[in-house]
Amino acid sequence: MTQTQKILVTGATGTVGRQVVAELLARGHAVRALTRDATTASLPVGVEVVQGDLTEPDSLIPALEGVTGLHLITFGGPYFAPLESGPRILELARAAGVRRITVLHGGGPSLLEDAVRADDGVDWAVLMPVEFMANALEWADQIVASGEVREPFVSRLSAMVHEGDIGAVAAVALTEEGHEGQEYVITGPELLTVGDKVAKLAAACGREIALVELTEEQAVAQWRAAGHPEEVIGFLIEAYGNTPEVGRTVVDTVEKVTGRRARTFAQWAAEHADAFTATAPAAPA
Repeated sequence: MTQTQKILVTGATGTVGRQVVAELLARGHAVRALTRDATTASLPVGVEVVQGDLTEPDSLIPALEGVTGLHLITFGGPYFAPLESGPRILELARAAGVRRITVLHGGGPSLLEDAVRADDGVDWAVLMPVEFMANALEWADQIVASGEVREPFVSRLSAMVHEGDIGAVAAVALTEEGHEGQEYVITGPELLTVGDKVAKLAAACGREIALVELTEEQAVAQWRAAGHPEEVIGFLIEAYGNTPEVGRTVVDTVEKVTGRRARTFAQWAAEHADAFTATAPAAPA
């Protein structure tokens, strides 16, 4: 289908949601963006921003009016808790005449994703991206302050994906035929070690960046000092120390779905170089 369609994007102010919005706009579609606080959304001109909360599904009723497609996330509320309102959201979407749904997989079981997969009344696709390139922004402060990246398991491999490519796959699946019932693993075009990422960031920023390898114990101490909960620390140790095969295997989903090659980390680094080259704050006298 090539005619203009109206798509409701939930999680529209998030890392992926903003990219879904941008890609839909670039393709000439009308975008309605759902956010819990419409006054702080800061979305592009032309986006219809509406207020609603996925944890209170009936708040979506006005937002669903007149939309043909729906992009969903699987968590909601201020603490990113898994949504328990999936069946009601699907009921409302069907009643509103939504024809296509994409779900951003949240990394684990989800009542919402289960409800979508079980629904034969809409064309759905589940998006399963691996590590986001945007995760590298977590290094920005330490690079600015010390010119270092301090990480454990530096030889780990990642097929990390540009978040814009996740948005592009979502936009196609929401507006074109042929994607119903698909589970799309989405990766970048290459495998990278931590050292590879640091080298590409250094090249993009035009500065030297040192890589300091931490032991597991040092990494845990660093994460605790940063305030990470123990369950998050446990997840990081497992994900970094024993990266699942899916996270270190390149697939060509982006090119197959969108018709263009997946973007590289070097491209991402060039786009975000300013975040790693800002002037560090002066030390107190």
